Amino acid sequence: MLPLLLVAAAASASSQQPSVTRLKADVALLVGFGTRHTLSSATDPKRGIGAARSWAAQRFEVLSRACGGCIKVERISRRFDGPRAPNGVVVEDVLGIQPGRDPNRVVIVGGHIDSRVTDVMDATHDAPGANDDASGVALVLEAARLLSQRKFDATIVYVAFSAEEQGLWGSELLADTAQQRGWQVSAMLNNDIVGNTIGQGGVVDAGRVRVFSEGIRASEDLAQAMRRRGDGGEDDGPSRALAKAIDGIAGTIPGGLDVVVERRPDRFGRGGDHEPFLKRGYPAVRFSVGAENWDAQHQDLRTDKGVVYGDTIDRMDFAYLAKVTAINVATLARLAAAPAAPASVTLSGDLSRDTQVSWPAVPGAARYRVRWRPNDSATWRESRDVTGTQTVLKQVPVDDTFIGVAAVAADGAESLVTFGGRAVRR
Repeated sequence: MLPLLLVAAAASASSQQPSVTRLKADVALLVGFGTRHTLSSATDPKRGIGAARSWAAQRFEVLSRACGGCIKVERISRRFDGPRAPNGVVVEDVLGIQPGRDPNRVVIVGGHIDSRVTDVMDATHDAPGANDDASGVALVLEAARLLSQRKFDATIVYVAFSAEEQGLWGSELLADTAQQRGWQVSAMLNNDIVGNTIGQGGVVDAGRVRVFSEGIRASEDLAQAMRRRGDGGEDDGPSRALAKAIDGIAGTIPGGLDVVVERRPDRFGRGGDHEPFLKRGYPAVRFSVGAENWDAQHQDLRTDKGVVYGDTIDRMDFAYLAKVTAINVATLARLAAAPAAPASVTLSGDLSRDTQVSWPAVPGAARYRVRWRPNDSATWRESRDVTGTQTVLKQVPVDDTFIGVAAVAADGAESLVTFGGRAVRR
């Protein structure tokens, strides 16, 4: 059955819209591996984490053949140990790398392939993990199918992480790899629990998707955080800029979803695979459904007092998952086509009604978009395109205005906005 499905995936590669059928088929195949627990078998060809990872690698290979070899399939691994793997475990991520014209600047989209039940150490019982997180892996594969038909300036890295449930080890591995290879990461999109519309207690939320992002950067030291505080940039760090960009992009998709920009790194007291990237200073966000169903997360398959527990495929809404996929695809396409964001933006204009804005040149930028807004607004209101690396905003006092700059490609693709602040005194 697997080879036929792989051939079908290649045959459908000409479609330009996320395929509900393809997403459902991929989730069903992942569920069919029984358990994908990180401590399950790495060698059984039909059941366990090893079989699931091999299948994901095959899917990337088929997609690569359909685009003339445009995707390089790579499996990176490292041994980890900790409370949830006391005897140690080899953690492996499956990557599909679509080289851009700039091999060092990358955008990353990921979901975790591992699953679990109530006992995080239970590697034997069925753990279908349909929504958590076969939904994210299916989204990643569908994004690769759609975007592999185009050539971009930046490299796109598609990833199925392992060991999210054991300690975010797969994302730790890739974040380390990004640093070691000198990647300039423009954005990391983590998709985790992105395929249901009926939440706890029967709450229906089919029109929204939450995007979580940090404000003050986890990677900033105290002096940097205090400088950002002094500049008023708590709501404009790179990850928050990414979330705001996603919100704007989603608004251009007919019949799409409303993006809720959640102003915290993740759900209250919880975390995900974007966090290791945040710790290293990379812009990263998490997509999750508007209303979670906790009876369908981290649960043994059972019915207790009339309540059905378990993360099974029948609880999912694949039309909704296709809409989340469309937002990811549009975001990746824009950021991979755009130049990098300016490394910094410097403002001056103390005791003046005018503000001077300057920034370093960005390779590949055809022009720059200076954006500004009143201090009491969370969204940019005004903009001006310039071809140099500085401009003066007349009658725009810096005391009352937030200002940022994006780099723009010749075709209009715009980078993330870099927030402006005081010059760093050395």
